[in-house]
Amino acid sequence: MKKIFLVLLIAFSLSSCEKDDICDAATSTTPRLVIEFYDSLIATPTLKNLTNLKAVASGMSDGVVFNSSLSVTNPLRYLTNASKIYLPLDPSASTTTYTLTNNFGDTTANADVLTINYTKKEVYVSRACGYKYLFNLTNTNTNILTPDTDNWIKNIIIVKPNLETENEVHIKIYF
Repeated sequence: MKKIFLVLLIAFSLSSCEKDDICDAATSTTPRLVIEFYDSLIATPTLKNLTNLKAVASGMSDGVVFNSSLSVTNPLRYLTNASKIYLPLDPSASTTTYTLTNNFGDTTANADVLTINYTKKEVYVSRACGYKYLFNLTNTNTNILTPDTDNWIKNIIIVKPNLETENEVHIKIYF
């Protein structure tokens, strides 16, 4: 009787084992919009670093976190001095608006508004990872930037309108 009980206990223990559903960190997820910045004063396209750029999406109070290694109370986590940024798009909408402020916190701070229009497609990744969104930009090069009297952004070129990965540049901005 004890042997039968032991065999049943082992059988039930083994039958409850199942494959772990863990989404591998290397699995591609919803891509962000990749923007590179170039010097508009040089004839040959040359990458140019920004100075304290802050990107704030419409409806957000804080900005996009560029320096996640800084503490959540440090305001510098929302600034970047890089020549490339990654901006998330809202999968629940077909438009995302960002205010990009160059020289944030300085007397020469200048804010320009980008409105990104897109269509989206939901794609099944796996049971563990769920779904991701792929985006297709529907803007033209001329209708992304909201004109104002002192735009620091001089030109915008959509290089790759299909956002399928973050390994490629989608938009080039000249300033």
